[in-house]
Amino acid sequence: MSNAMQWSEQVDVISSDESSPSDSEIEVCGSHPGKQLSTNNVVNQSLQDMTSEGSAASSGALIKRAELYQEYMKQIPIPTHRGSLIPFTSWMGLGKSIKQMYGQPLHYLTNVQLKQWDQLRIGSEDEDRPLDTIVHPSKAEATIWLLEEVHRRTASNYHIAKLWLSDPMHHAFVDSIFPQL
Repeated sequence: MSNAMQWSEQVDVISSDESSPSDSEIEVCGSHPGKQLSTNNVVNQSLQDMTSEGSAASSGALIKRAELYQEYMKQIPIPTHRGSLIPFTSWMGLGKSIKQMYGQPLHYLTNVQLKQWDQLRIGSEDEDRPLDTIVHPSKAEATIWLLEEVHRRTASNYHIAKLWLSDPMHHAFVDSIFPQL
């Protein structure tokens, strides 16, 4: 590949709004043709689901915890300078190394995604091969930080609370690292 770009170079990604549908044009899977779900309907349905599955008081407390968690995660800056390549054999292993190296937590949703990516490898022909021989360490780390940024900036506390409610072991994916802000 003579046109391959070095990963040490900066890349600017520009999205053209002309070719992509606007938010109001996107239909949600499972909805009827021509019908769109509004954000309020989704939030209201999530709250109804939560209160029907558990007591309203515990659901309210869980929503408040998720809201505080999300607000806290939004305050933590994403590192902009990454100086070293991190060897890794799994996505969860890379996540653990990133937490240690940068001294900050990864979002609950990022941790869950890393676990899912590791599970996707089970049964593949490269399952036992170290992941850093398949995906370049710089690309893998950049992917995690991009995913982390999306989760920190855009995740709904209602969605997080709903996931926590359905997973009694959710605390295993909430990091106990508290950086100085």
